[in-house]
Amino acid sequence: MKTYPQPRVAVVGATGAVGTTMVSILSERGFPAADLRLMASERSAGSVVSTKWGDVTVEDLATADPSEIDIALFSAGGARSLEYAPKFAAAGAVVVDNSSAFRMDPEVPLVVAQVNNKAIESHKGIVANPNCTTMALMMAAGPLHKAAGIKSMVATSYQSVSGSGQTGITQLRREIEALGSDVDALVDGTWVDPQGDLYTRPIGFNVLPLAGSITDAGYTDEEWKLVNETRKILGKDSILVEPTCVRVPVMVGHGIAATMWFDRAVDMDEAVAVLGDAPGVELWDDRKVPTPLDSAGIDDVLVGRLRETVGSPGGISLFAIGDNLRKGAALNAVELAELLVD
Repeated sequence: MKTYPQPRVAVVGATGAVGTTMVSILSERGFPAADLRLMASERSAGSVVSTKWGDVTVEDLATADPSEIDIALFSAGGARSLEYAPKFAAAGAVVVDNSSAFRMDPEVPLVVAQVNNKAIESHKGIVANPNCTTMALMMAAGPLHKAAGIKSMVATSYQSVSGSGQTGITQLRREIEALGSDVDALVDGTWVDPQGDLYTRPIGFNVLPLAGSITDAGYTDEEWKLVNETRKILGKDSILVEPTCVRVPVMVGHGIAATMWFDRAVDMDEAVAVLGDAPGVELWDDRKVPTPLDSAGIDDVLVGRLRETVGSPGGISLFAIGDNLRKGAALNAVELAELLVD
């Protein structure tokens, strides 16, 4: 695998929530970029962003020249990734793509930094970032799988509105203001629907047991991502995953309540030892309950509520929570870029 001592870097989708976080993390981590280019849609082109590498003018992705780029971090949506990522790769860049466009492509490695790093070595110009929910789950599941081999898993996600982008954040703020103006109505059921157009039901002061769009067998695309991406990342197609994805009125932080069974029994002592040593994981003891507010703005995935299964002994239940804009997206992309640095 070719590596770069001082890569020329581009961030595509640089003005979005994840793109701006990518730029920030590149600076925070002292990424050794020789040059930084920023690209976005025509609407954002021409704006100037102050960075560690100086003031950078945002280029129009549609007309930008991808030559002389070594690493391109994409967070511009699936349609743009499908159109432009192959062009960047053909011009010589390694594309780290944050969309769902290439995740299940057998020719594209799906990589969680600190879990399956070696998979990146097989790239052919494009590397895929997993879904932000899968990402947080894999930080806990990956080390346990390496130790004992996951056989089956039940996973229920509690996904923040920032998973829907800035639009989700805006809608939650608006609905909290609208619905919160009459608390009695929330109690007696006389509340008035604030008529948001992003989710199927109001998200303010509410919980939606449906994140994503319904697809096969009544499951959403978010739920199928948990199934398929888990198997690909862990390299075991036989893992049985039963998913439910829920949207919650939280700004940042995707949480997953997961129960896992293994090829052999795993007890608390082993689970604590494994997760306590896992890179990128902060294991919380029983005196602390990790929440989305705790995960916001930090790099580690928090893991707590660790306990042995009681209904079907031999397994482990836990709760994992991570900042979906950081480890769930931007941070992992930068960490994968770091694997490409000599």
